[in-house]
Amino acid sequence: MAWNWQLKNWPDFEFNSEALLSYEKAFLQKAGMLYGSLKHISNEGQDELKVRLLSDEAFQTSKIEGELLDRDSLQSSIRKHLGLQYNKRKVSPAEHGVSEMMIDLYNNYSSPLTHEQLFLWHEMLMNGRRDLQDIGGYRTHPDPMRIVSGSMGRPIVHFEAPPSDAVKEEMEKYILWFNQTGNKCPGPVVKSGIAHLYFENIHPFEDGNGRIGRALSEKVLSQYLERPTLIALSHIIENNKKLYYKSLHLNSKEIEITQWLVYFCETILQAQDYTQRIIDFLIGKAKYFQKFDEKFNERQTKVINRIFREGLEGFKGGLSAKNYIKITGTTASTATRDLKKMVDLGAFTKTGDRKSTRYHLNI
Repeated sequence: MAWNWQLKNWPDFEFNSEALLSYEKAFLQKAGMLYGSLKHISNEGQDELKVRLLSDEAFQTSKIEGELLDRDSLQSSIRKHLGLQYNKRKVSPAEHGVSEMMIDLYNNYSSPLTHEQLFLWHEMLMNGRRDLQDIGGYRTHPDPMRIVSGSMGRPIVHFEAPPSDAVKEEMEKYILWFNQTGNKCPGPVVKSGIAHLYFENIHPFEDGNGRIGRALSEKVLSQYLERPTLIALSHIIENNKKLYYKSLHLNSKEIEITQWLVYFCETILQAQDYTQRIIDFLIGKAKYFQKFDEKFNERQTKVINRIFREGLEGFKGGLSAKNYIKITGTTASTATRDLKKMVDLGAFTKTGDRKSTRYHLNI
């Protein structure tokens, strides 16, 4: 069976618009709620939100491709690029590169897509690589670009992209399509989904196609909303990476892609929900410090800040007295008094008993 790019009507994708309209409506409603929620966050809180989401997306989009980066280094790099205070920790070329790409996406979302922007992103992502023939340009190698699994003797080909000598023409068509408005799409989410699948089917670079493809999806949404989307797309995809790759594979042989778009629309809505949770968390954090301002001693403040740095999930299973002692360097008796006072104040809730006792932020 032929791949979709080998079909006569490529790349005129077909889909059931009626089945997707409810997703577009939900996206716009959630986008409005997100934007409204931002008004309840201080400028400092909005900076924290940008750093948190951009660094998490940089981490997760790399993790999808099997590359584990350091979260703290990514945050430091993102803060530096945003002109915020940062700690001068060592940042690897890969961490620096993906951070640069996320910042460029954030700052230049409104600009038309060009070959040069794609080449720049590729150079950023491949920072420090020495194993590739083409960096900052489309692939030129004569070997087929395939996605395979299995053993070397019995490989399973999941997808084969257009040959390298066809990539430039394919990308000319892609960029023209990307920069046009309408494109027979019922809304931005569908166009965003097509932008990703279409790009992945061309697979124009030797490496980095997934990370660039996901960035392009976010660029579409940002252009429509006329502001950076800041949604946790890669975070949601990473949570169920197998479904993501399965959905891409199932829609690589046909022009009819409703199944892919349903998956993608649902992923976008989940990404918006996750971003909303982070915003609500930051609003809760601000209220928490207002409520308990000057009621904590230095040790208690240090622990509270440490828990908030963990984000939505906090300490898995809750904070133990042992954690408290480790963070503050205090004695067991002092830790017991500090923790009791925080429960009495209503700053912590307490679960369990004796060695199983755990403390949780009361927000």
